[in-house]
Amino acid sequence: MVSTDRLLAFAAMSLVLIVIPGPSVLFVVGRALAQGRRAALTTVAGNTLGSYVLVAAVALGVGAVVERSVLVFTALKLAGAAYLVYLGVKAFRGRGSLQAAVAEAAPAAHGTWRTLGEGFAVGVANPKTIVFFAAVLPQFVDRDQGHVMLQMLLLGLVFNLIAIVFDSLWGLAAATTRDWFAGSPRRLSMIGGTGGLAMIGLGVTVAVTGRKD
Repeated sequence: MVSTDRLLAFAAMSLVLIVIPGPSVLFVVGRALAQGRRAALTTVAGNTLGSYVLVAAVALGVGAVVERSVLVFTALKLAGAAYLVYLGVKAFRGRGSLQAAVAEAAPAAHGTWRTLGEGFAVGVANPKTIVFFAAVLPQFVDRDQGHVMLQMLLLGLVFNLIAIVFDSLWGLAAATTRDWFAGSPRRLSMIGGTGGLAMIGLGVTVAVTGRKD
């Protein structure tokens, strides 16, 4: 199965991506600001389920192709790195509009199942995690150990456990400090700018690392 070294390295890279405010975090924060703690945590649960569907899709399909072809792996890795850089530049340039994005992510209150479903939709359509799982996840699979699909599912589980913790912290913090957080465009702008730069750095890292065979 996955070695401890690979597992820890993947967890570290996952952490970098997860702490960057992206579509899922914005959605969770928006729900927290509009509806409070329960809606935020329900949204996190939906996001996580959607994200793990992406993991399964990569493990069952894209991952098998990538695992067998260096050319496909390299092309996908570079495309993913370029898209992460693009998202980072976009986030940095749009940092001043983060407050509006949060406001748009906060609809009127409704039922738990609908909140869960909408969180799932955001998680399964999140471009940041799609790129990460398709371009980065296969890099941490040890092909010599076999069970490639199971390795990917395990790594994806690690990613999602980390995501649950930090997305929940975002939601709880936003719900607890609703007035302070929502009332300062400058604070939201700093969050967006820092997240954009971090995403650019992650994209560059993805581009220059990976298997050499």
